[in-house]
Amino acid sequence: MKKILITGSNGLLGQKLVELLTQTTTHQVFATARGENRLPFTNGYEYQSMDITNREQVQEVVEKIKPNVIIHTAAMTNVDQCETEKSACWAQNVSSVEYLVDACEKIDCFLVHVSTDFIFDGKSGPYKEEAEANPISFYGWSKYAAEKIVINSNIRWAIARTVLVYGIAHDMSRTNIILWVKKSLEDGKNIKVVTDQWRTPTLAEDLAKGCTLMAEKEAEGIFNISGKDFLTPYEMAIMTADYFKLDKSLISQADSTTFSQPAKRPPRTGFDLSKSQQVLDYQPVSFMEGIGILAEQISK
Repeated sequence: MKKILITGSNGLLGQKLVELLTQTTTHQVFATARGENRLPFTNGYEYQSMDITNREQVQEVVEKIKPNVIIHTAAMTNVDQCETEKSACWAQNVSSVEYLVDACEKIDCFLVHVSTDFIFDGKSGPYKEEAEANPISFYGWSKYAAEKIVINSNIRWAIARTVLVYGIAHDMSRTNIILWVKKSLEDGKNIKVVTDQWRTPTLAEDLAKGCTLMAEKEAEGIFNISGKDFLTPYEMAIMTADYFKLDKSLISQADSTTFSQPAKRPPRTGFDLSKSQQVLDYQPVSFMEGIGILAEQISK
């Protein structure tokens, strides 16, 4: 039995991790996030408020709990916001990792750090773990800098890289491509969806599963944890329309130049999952199965 501390437990991945760990394991689970606990259940874990951008608070909480493993999910993930609010992005995505690494070193704690496909330029996806990083956005640079801190540290670590995470959080404040397409088509709206970007979209539950496997095995190194289907957002939209039997004629193809966004997006990422399948026995659902899981959650 391990003591596992989760950062960012109010976020989508954090919520799924707390649920998974409390329901399927006997580990002692500590959920941490900034401010109040937003999870709708309180059994099976302890909640502690912790701001990852506050060095003293991080030291204090980690020292008090003395976890065996920290799964670090908290981050600023809005890519355009990172481009326009660089110092906030750096504080949340880079400085916080320095504080966690220092805290882990003092108590010999294993760190599972969550990273992203946006560390790549997207010229040659799907990527293997050892592919060369070349970020094209500030968000990508911040996540790459955080990886470097982890890799060059003296602690035992794992990095879970992921791609386009979708799922349903309890407060429903976050939307995702499936919910957006479903709602737009139900409202009879015409939508434009890009055909020149490729991803391996990841169900939040699968990412939580991958992080849990890494935490339990204390498997060291970098692991690709994403979905297995290599798709464009346009294909994702069509599959969503098919699943919910909605009018596909409302969906039109566009290329990314039609959208003006502050941050550049890598065109072709996605991941090769061979390593995580072999080493961790990580088995993600298909995108179609993922839509089904979301549909079931919405109907509850």
